[in-house]
Amino acid sequence: MLGVGEAALSVADVYASVADVPSAGGIAMFAGVVRNEDEGRAVTDLGYSAHPSVETYLREVVEKAIAQYPIHAVSAVHRIGNLKVGDIAVIVAVACPKRGEAFDACRQIIDQIKDAVPIWKRQRFADGDAEWVGAER
Repeated sequence: MLGVGEAALSVADVYASVADVPSAGGIAMFAGVVRNEDEGRAVTDLGYSAHPSVETYLREVVEKAIAQYPIHAVSAVHRIGNLKVGDIAVIVAVACPKRGEAFDACRQIIDQIKDAVPIWKRQRFADGDAEWVGAER
């Protein structure tokens, strides 16, 4: 399961997409949630937007991890659009033979999504100010 879209994300659905692998002894998951503050400033909500080729970049990130780790199943999904505090913005799940491999692969994928995938976040603050995060990609 790979994708970027406006629909709400489900931890249960993402887990199910990697869970039916008898050879996997470890499943690592990460869910990124919209928090109510950033560096001491109250966040009210945020909006995500993405480049039209975002899924190509996402696939490249996942393929790089597959080349480095014994991944038996992987999912990576990200929301775009307007999100409120508490909404899930991104979920990554990785099934590998061992837990350490699953943790390492999951961390690499989420870090690379944040660093290399053209998704931009506009945070809105309680004081009325707003800022773009990740716009330099």
